[in-house]
Amino acid sequence: MTDDNLIAAARAAADNSYSPYSNFAVGAALRFADGSVVTGTNIENASYGLALCAETVAVANAMAQGVRGGLEAVAVTGPAADPITPCGRCRQVLNELAQLGSTDPDILCVGADTVRRVKLSVLLPEAFGPASLT
Repeated sequence: MTDDNLIAAARAAADNSYSPYSNFAVGAALRFADGSVVTGTNIENASYGLALCAETVAVANAMAQGVRGGLEAVAVTGPAADPITPCGRCRQVLNELAQLGSTDPDILCVGADTVRRVKLSVLLPEAFGPASLT
């Protein structure tokens, strides 16, 4: 799957967003070394603190499907003109999944006409993860 296909999968996931409060539909798509792609979208809640970000939903979907290693790339899309990046919580959640396979995935931060590619380790330097507990 190409980066363009991964971005298209993230955009398609955003179509399923439940974002009645912010009207900011976000989609995420995770690509794994085995070729599988898992998507997620943001899910808001009237109790705002209970909202789920698209990246977290995608990671939960991957875990529920038993996909835990080989995270290669993540595409994150939203309605903003400028590229959007995962929030701090999502960076941590993505890091946990990446560390399970000892990878440092590319994060494709997608805007209307621009894609910014950055390594997860750049977005979350000196990350806390499973190895930090030993």
